[in-house]
Amino acid sequence: MDNSELWLTLILFVYFLHMMVAGKHIPTTLEGPFKPVTHRFDPSFRKGSDDLPMNHPRLAKKVTSIFPEQIALALSTPTSMWVSWITGDAQIGPKVTPLDPSTVASEVWFGKKSGNYPFIQKGVASVYSQLYPFEGLLNYTSGIIHHVKLQGLEPNTRYYYKCGDSSLSAVSDEHVFETLPLPSPSTYPGRIAVVGDLGLTSNSTTTIDHLINNDPSMILMVGDLCYANQYLTTGDRGASCYSCAFPDAPIRETYQPRWDGWGRFMEPLTSRVPMMVIEGNHEIEPQAGGTTFKSYIERFAVPSDDSGSNGSFYYSFNAGGIHVIMLGAYVDYNNTGAQYAWLRKDLRQLDRSLTPWLVAAWHSPWYNSYSSHYQEFECMRQEMESLLYQYKVDIVFSGHVHAYERMNRVYNYTLDPCGPVYITVGDGGNIEKVDTDHADDPGKCPSNGDNIPEFGGICHLNISSGPGRGKFCWDKQPEWSALRESSFGHGILEVVNSTYALWTWHRNQDIYKENSHGDQIYIVRQPELCPTTFKSVSLSTG
Repeated sequence: MDNSELWLTLILFVYFLHMMVAGKHIPTTLEGPFKPVTHRFDPSFRKGSDDLPMNHPRLAKKVTSIFPEQIALALSTPTSMWVSWITGDAQIGPKVTPLDPSTVASEVWFGKKSGNYPFIQKGVASVYSQLYPFEGLLNYTSGIIHHVKLQGLEPNTRYYYKCGDSSLSAVSDEHVFETLPLPSPSTYPGRIAVVGDLGLTSNSTTTIDHLINNDPSMILMVGDLCYANQYLTTGDRGASCYSCAFPDAPIRETYQPRWDGWGRFMEPLTSRVPMMVIEGNHEIEPQAGGTTFKSYIERFAVPSDDSGSNGSFYYSFNAGGIHVIMLGAYVDYNNTGAQYAWLRKDLRQLDRSLTPWLVAAWHSPWYNSYSSHYQEFECMRQEMESLLYQYKVDIVFSGHVHAYERMNRVYNYTLDPCGPVYITVGDGGNIEKVDTDHADDPGKCPSNGDNIPEFGGICHLNISSGPGRGKFCWDKQPEWSALRESSFGHGILEVVNSTYALWTWHRNQDIYKENSHGDQIYIVRQPELCPTTFKSVSLSTG
């Protein structure tokens, strides 16, 4: 242990002592496994809210056509950063004419002092279209999407930047960001915000306002971003249940201007804090001819090349002493496929002496005790869980289920001190409302024919041990479910050192209460207690 590590440990000890003196005890995973706890939905709160209209001040376009908007950052490597933005006006109607990306340059000027930009980097631009050859459906073509990779940056350094096209005098205001530290067991980002299933509702607004107040240095967005596919192409009003509201739609429509509104909604945050995204089911957005994920692929820059991935659906990156793996639940995850081969190679190359913490994220949770999406992605778990366990993944974040749930350390549905801590945060505020029913509630256990995934097979299991043995659902809250509650909000991960990380769940209803939160725990690594040998999985299918 070096001096910086000792110093951080001392700080943590003093903090623990302060909390004890103050009468406040923050539990650690060393005290687990915990007895399952359920915080029932507070009926004084609404389960959901309507989407913000496109003329809402936070969604409306504030610049003229050629000026940059929807500015967003994304990590590439510890010494490089993506800057993305959009220029030009999107079009929607029966006939649309794509803009020419070559008419506007993709340039970023940056430096370490405000107003002084000695460096310039150029990038690439593109447009995409969402087309529907059905009568009455409107087509869409985007503005010009720019992606520029800033390279040669110094770690832990503040940079000021502008983006745009200097030849057209169409340049953004000055923005600022800070690079993250280099991989090291003693350096970590200040706060990592984790959000899922955000949407564009009044609850989404509360989530983002609350998140900004918590001053993150990075954001993990675990899928289902703007919910443009809860609309018809004509816009109008979104629906919490698409199939219920639009049963006669010839194809799953999507109102693409919601993506532009979402980019403007997020810009005050994403123009200064890097946001790392992974796709969810609401990003599939099928078009006639089998085209999918077009908006997601074109709008977001991710470090796929830097991490050896073959596309935007899965990748990895380092954030100080944390290695983060973003996996795709809606592309092939079988152990004979490209994603699995990439994951295995990525894990084999890890140097845990530099990045002690290993965090994984994907959209659809493997462990979930809610009725909604119960065992929906069991196939993915069966294919990949053993590999993640073998390489000692510490924490897994997912969304999809619109509620909060933190698990005890678990592997193959069995309490295991060497398993990851799985956390579901699929309740950023979207239009589909918060989930309140648990699979173990009387009459709420879904059937084997429910919860069919939008990608992949069906691998539902009956329970092989515990109170629900031989049944599809447990008779009570499963022992691997430590805490669950139905609320909107976001989480903050603060890694203290190579052993301790503080996880805090911030409920939206607590935004006006000082130091109030729905869940808080220190996640503690104990790699020396866990075997490095492979542990096989025994399955009991139902």
